[in-house]
Amino acid sequence: MKKTIFVVEDVEINREILCNIFNEKYRIIQASDGKEAIDFLKAGLKPNIMLLDIIMPRIDGFGVLEYMANNGLKDKFPVVVLTGENINDHTKKAYDMGVNDVIEKPFDAYIINRRIENLMDLYEHKNNLEKLVNAQISKIKRQTDKLNEINYRIIDTLGTIVEFRNLESGTHIFRVREYTRILLQAFAKEDPSLDLTEDKINMIAYASALHDIGKIAIPDNILLKPEKLTDEEFEVMKKHTVMGEQIVRNISGIVDKQYIKYSTRIARSHHERYDGNGYPDGLKGDKIPFEAQVVSLADVYDALTNERVYKIAFTKDEAYRMILNGECGCFNPKILSIFEKVRHKLDDVVG
Repeated sequence: MKKTIFVVEDVEINREILCNIFNEKYRIIQASDGKEAIDFLKAGLKPNIMLLDIIMPRIDGFGVLEYMANNGLKDKFPVVVLTGENINDHTKKAYDMGVNDVIEKPFDAYIINRRIENLMDLYEHKNNLEKLVNAQISKIKRQTDKLNEINYRIIDTLGTIVEFRNLESGTHIFRVREYTRILLQAFAKEDPSLDLTEDKINMIAYASALHDIGKIAIPDNILLKPEKLTDEEFEVMKKHTVMGEQIVRNISGIVDKQYIKYSTRIARSHHERYDGNGYPDGLKGDKIPFEAQVVSLADVYDALTNERVYKIAFTKDEAYRMILNGECGCFNPKILSIFEKVRHKLDDVVG
């Protein structure tokens, strides 16, 4: 199938000259001015190259270039501007508007033929290269999605093990994950400077499943004790944060580094409090990793609204009031503000 050259030129003799040069090897489409050229483009014409005169009636060549730029056609095919000798202002403006080449009149048949052939070959090679690159990007994305799915399953499985040992159904990690996701999505809209992309939000949400992984190392008589823990027992319980960090670091060879980074921070710091009265490190304010602060609130809200071996479930209204009143420790005011705004979304989570 012949390649198509679109000749846009108001002088008939120039169109005839170009047709005689290219007619044998290429299919030629002609337009006598810019208005006619735009009509062809609106009708769906996709040439392999356009030869475009500048000075034309009704709509000039710059008008055609402007139409192409405004309608996503600028990079669909190469454009060669045809101009009179030494019209430098036209040449500079044409290049500024993205044309690929400028050829001065009168035409030398051999020169214009070679330049047009070379430009079409170059564009075809560029398009083929882009297709190959896009195919590779799609392949890499599929592989990345598959790896992410594996990461999700590993993390969820490890988190669920803790839940079963804790005599829970496993839905706690699901709810904490979804609460975390909702809070982060709201933060992304509220504060773009945090750069909370969809991928980052997913990573942090799934990493939240390992917030209590360290409880694997806590003895049953403490972990499952229905009464209030003694001071000594509570000191043992608090160690699940640092133990959790160590356990996550030990799986670093089978889970993506970014997940490990978020998971270790969350596991160690999800019991820190904004006023410095948390544990294990007594971190204060924004020294607490942001992701750990968000998961902390999600974890507390879920713990309050669900029954545990040591407590009954509070209503969602009671839990909401207790958190805002500081009865469950001090939280970042920004996170509390987001919590207030998305509370209705949290209550829609079923698990």
